[in-house]
Amino acid sequence: MRPLQRVHATVRGDPRDHAPNQPLLMSFAVAHHGVTYEEYVKDHRTLVAAQLRVADDFDVDVVTCCSDAWREAGDLGAELSFYDREPPGCKTRLLPDKKLLASLTPVAPENGPRMSDRIAAVEALAGAVGGEIEVDGWVEGPVAQAANLRGVTEFMLDTLDDPRFAAELMDWVTELEVSFARAQIAAGADAIGIGDAASSLVSPEFYESHVLPRIGGIVGAIHEEGALARLHVCGDTTHLLPHFGRLGVDIIEVDSLVDFAGARRKVGDDVTLLGNLNPVAHIQEGSPETIKAELQRCYDVARPRYIVGAGCEIPAGTSPENLRALAEFARSVT
Repeated sequence: MRPLQRVHATVRGDPRDHAPNQPLLMSFAVAHHGVTYEEYVKDHRTLVAAQLRVADDFDVDVVTCCSDAWREAGDLGAELSFYDREPPGCKTRLLPDKKLLASLTPVAPENGPRMSDRIAAVEALAGAVGGEIEVDGWVEGPVAQAANLRGVTEFMLDTLDDPRFAAELMDWVTELEVSFARAQIAAGADAIGIGDAASSLVSPEFYESHVLPRIGGIVGAIHEEGALARLHVCGDTTHLLPHFGRLGVDIIEVDSLVDFAGARRKVGDDVTLLGNLNPVAHIQEGSPETIKAELQRCYDVARPRYIVGAGCEIPAGTSPENLRALAEFARSVT
């Protein structure tokens, strides 16, 4: 069974030869390939080479174009800072004043230097793997992107003080993310990750009323194009899990702060769960034996719809032996 077939079988609940192995490798890929993070995020050829290398060296069933949260904002005009050993950051927010939204000009993904670089990465990876393993594109979720443009603190206050503006801003960014997702799928992405870490900070009521329908729109567009949708929300999302189960996503990446058995109960049995290991305490600082024990715990809760991975990205300082333990465990269970 090809790795891509293995993932689709898992999502459908069909028999598979063994569990898929899909750790999120960004900083680790940069370090393993011996490049700087700036090179990794500025030149898709470097990202592609690094992803293909870690996939081959560590028997990983996915290559990802997830690199940083600032592709879209950078193309919209945000001033970014680039670093050697960590993802880029933003120097200035685009919307310090809410009135500026009216004059914010949309950018077509194919015309944005940073968004088009991700599209080129998808196309190159798809050509290189030839349908054997999964190619993941990536977009920001409505809360994450709104917070990128407005500022996290400012947007969280908006959700309380001016929910009408918050909804208007999320509508604006959702339209952008839908077009970005469609462009990556057209370039060859098998799945689109939706990174919406900031949504862990909003209330369940706000999420249900304002976030759920907008992520649902992104998920619907992804499915219309024939790709899988993967939700990535860092932090303690326990209060949002019942709503995650209603989003229609195929895969939910569950952070280590969340009780895994509780997550399965709250999202239901038809959604594939990924991860739940602490990237530092379990993966970087553990041993192959303790990692496999933690994965067994997760597998026992979520099988058969379980994908091997951590709750977030694998740290750069993880030993090769510890990372290989994930693939070894994945091959040991059906």
